[in-house]
Amino acid sequence: MAAGGPGPAQVRPRGPFNRVPAEGGLQRFPSSRFCFGSAGRARRTKMTTVRYEQGSELTETSSSPTADEPTIKIDDGRDEDNEQDSCSNTIRRKISPFVMSFGFRVFGVVLIIVDIIVVIVDLAISEKKRGIREILEGVSLAIALFFLVDVLMRVFVEGFKNYFRSKLNTLDAVIVVGTLLINMTYSFSDLAATDQMPRMVTLLRVLRIVILIRIFRLASQKKQLEVVTRRMVSENKRRYMKDGFDLDLTYVTDRVIAMSFPSSGKQSFYRNPIEEVARFLDTKHADHYKVYNLCSEKGYDPKYFHYRVERIFIDDHNVPALQDMLKFTASVHEWMNQDEKNIIAIHCKGGKGRTGTMVCTWLIHSDQFESAKESLDYFGERRTDRTMSTKFQGVETPSQSRYVGYYEILKNKYNFQLPPERQLKIKNLKIHSIHGVGKGNGTDMKVQIIMKKQVVLECVCATQGNCKLFFDSESDSVVIGLEDSPVISGDVKVRFESNSDLPKGYDDCPFFFWFNTSFIENNRLYLPRNELDNPHKSKTWKVYSEAFAVEMNFTEL
Repeated sequence: MAAGGPGPAQVRPRGPFNRVPAEGGLQRFPSSRFCFGSAGRARRTKMTTVRYEQGSELTETSSSPTADEPTIKIDDGRDEDNEQDSCSNTIRRKISPFVMSFGFRVFGVVLIIVDIIVVIVDLAISEKKRGIREILEGVSLAIALFFLVDVLMRVFVEGFKNYFRSKLNTLDAVIVVGTLLINMTYSFSDLAATDQMPRMVTLLRVLRIVILIRIFRLASQKKQLEVVTRRMVSENKRRYMKDGFDLDLTYVTDRVIAMSFPSSGKQSFYRNPIEEVARFLDTKHADHYKVYNLCSEKGYDPKYFHYRVERIFIDDHNVPALQDMLKFTASVHEWMNQDEKNIIAIHCKGGKGRTGTMVCTWLIHSDQFESAKESLDYFGERRTDRTMSTKFQGVETPSQSRYVGYYEILKNKYNFQLPPERQLKIKNLKIHSIHGVGKGNGTDMKVQIIMKKQVVLECVCATQGNCKLFFDSESDSVVIGLEDSPVISGDVKVRFESNSDLPKGYDDCPFFFWFNTSFIENNRLYLPRNELDNPHKSKTWKVYSEAFAVEMNFTEL
């Protein structure tokens, strides 16, 4: 993990749910946008256009902000004294991935075990086997020097204050330096001269036994393994790494936190330990935080967060029900209005897809962004640590982005109310550019129509069960006409399976998508490759051509 990186983002707030350090309290900027400078600092300027594409830098076009516009700092979770670009920080960023790598930490554990074995063997062999003992002493001294270099590099990468803030790190450094001195004393003593001095020999043997205290370094190495494993799992998501914390946790705004699942037991080895998350929130926002758990698959004891926990059940890589989005924003609205110090912490499993979906709905609801695209771009920029990698860590599943777009319509057209129910029947599905997808003619496909987690229709193309299959080789398309299609309304999931070797992705299937019937126009839904879940990923494009698409045609009741 690189120790440098962008500092706290300077944000000019918009909407009633950001605190403004100006006299008079709350203020609204109806024509503002969030934007980012080249250093990664976010600010809000009037009449600014933000453009951001996956894997690219955020660009902006704007006039300069006026001097009287209030600003708010968003904590980026990095010590500001590490922000300045310098030679030492450049070196730190270069060596940090190596020093904090999983392999390097495992190598350290192996050396501790080897060192203990060497000391035990050395103590066990006869005094007369001086040649063998000298080799063992040399190996032990080399290992001790490696441990010293390891500690020095970690101090350099993490910073002196950060490193020695941990009592375990301090104990580790004392053990390394102390046992190195003992190693040197033992190795460079003239044992030939001490053969005639039994007390000196006894003293040196005792010192050699003391070196076994290095076994306690295993506790420190275990801690370091946990840290590097969590960083490896979180990839280049922006982490909070200061004030004694190292968590997969990001301030999206000054009042909205996105994080990964607060875990316990074995899962805490590679995800945020729930005790540390609770300590962070109690330290930074005591009595003023509420946690939203978006995982349908697992929960935890709400006592860790003083029972201020609310659950919204969303399946992994899937979307929230439209009604649950409205319930969520209403709950957050009520909580935020109770006290201007109140904040929310939102998480799913990785703190990216489901979390980003709901964060973006709130950003739209609270007038911090006018459009779904702007909110999605902003969340991705805040959640991605570009000092680590340019890999996009925002909402990238098309259905989730589609539902953020639905919420924008709910706000602007329906005043935060559910749209009128629209009942439809599926007439047919058409798969465009099917060549190379499985058998290339649709006979290997199975289609499921799902509502409220129940399969309401399943079409097996091979046997033409509940459907009729029409393959058109000239247009390279296949039409699946559904028989006895049930009436569908509200949130609908369409899931495609295959008995061929099509690569499976999210939801353990080749591709799927969600839509809501209230937003269907002209009784037709057309989704190109980049709007289908799984084929949107570039790694699948050898299978799905650029023209690959799914079209649905409906009849209205």
